[in-house]
Order: sequence, then C-alpha cells, then structure tokens
Amino acid sequence: MFDWLHRKEETVTRFPDNETAFAHACTLHYQQLLDARIPALVMEEGRRGAEGEHWFLLQLAGRDGVLDIWAPTMPEAPAYPAAGDLVSFRIVRFATELPEHASLIGYIESRLDPVLNSKKGWHIAASFRPDNLKPELHLG
Repeated sequence: MFDWLHRKEETVTRFPDNETAFAHACTLHYQQLLDARIPALVMEEGRRGAEGEHWFLLQLAGRDGVLDIWAPTMPEAPAYPAAGDLVSFRIVRFATELPEHASLIGYIESRLDPVLNSKKGWHIAASFRPDNLKPELHLG
C-alpha cells in the first residue's frame, strides 16, 4: 500500500553500441518540448554554415517514431560529432511558419555514451557547447 514511499532503485543500462541505444531511446517516447534534450543518431555530415556551424543529418527519437532532421552544432563548438554517434539534440524553438519537417529549431548539444541511468538520463561523453556561452539562469 505504501510502495510509493520507498525510493526506486537507480539502474544503469549499458548498450553494446550506439544503434542499440538509439533503438531503446525510440521506445521511451520522448516529447518534443521547448528546451528538451532528445537523443538522436548522426547519419551523415552536411555542409558548413556561413557562421562556422557544422550541419548534420540526424534521426531524432520521437514520440511518434523516428524523425529525420538537419541540425547544426554551435558556431564555435570545441568538437563535432561523426556519423554513427549518439548525440543530444536541444530544442530551442518551434517555427510554426515553416513546414512540419523543418519546424523544429535547435542544435546538437553533446555526444552521448550508450549508457542510460534510470534517474540521471544518458551519460554525456563530450559537450559541443562553446566555452564562451554563458550559463543558463533559471528563476522560479
């Protein structure tokens, strides 16, 4: 009756490779919310933008299955992902004026290890955030 009072055990799941980890992430039905960080698999590298950002084709783990999108790193990112990497895509804005397949605006924030902690989420292997980016301030 009072099972909700007990703390849940923290479990760590290690996957053999990024593809298996991504397949599992697809079963978790991630919501596309503002400021959400959603697991994605890098499929290929694209062009380099005018401001120095690198563009990549991603398969995003979504609530309704896999979504293919093009996403950049930040212009002064200290490192870049490679094809086959498991990454974290951060949603910054929903562009409702664009077609649905291009309406998700965000960037590739970090490379993830194929390790999932039940309480803390995916293990971050490397950050792609530039050093000169100010930390976020959340009030309330």
